[in-house]
Amino acid sequence: MSKQEKENLYQRALKIIVEAGEEGILQSELWRLLGATSREGSRIAIRLERRGLVVRKRELHKGRWTYRLFAKTRKISIESIRGCPCFTCPDSFRCAPGGVVDPVMCERLARWAQETAPLQPPS
Repeated sequence: MSKQEKENLYQRALKIIVEAGEEGILQSELWRLLGATSREGSRIAIRLERRGLVVRKRELHKGRWTYRLFAKTRKISIESIRGCPCFTCPDSFRCAPGGVVDPVMCERLARWAQETAPLQPPS
């Protein structure tokens, strides 16, 4: 397998992992989707982990130890900023850190942030 083919395989693997979303994907499922052997699948996952692109978490699945793979980056979506009050704020032209209107002290922004993404204890 050429270097370019390997790189394409890594890119395909990463795409599958990213598309798996928050629940991640079992390493064994990944190598099946790629049409690779378990050995190749393991090497791909380790390589992606070393590159800092994925996280591997050990998991007992159907009586066997395996790894669940999670992407460190998430798909970008407009949904993450939909409803942000900054887009319709009448003070947006005066808003700047340390300015007359400061986003750090903005009650509308703080309220929206709390409603959109409530604080969760660190895991």
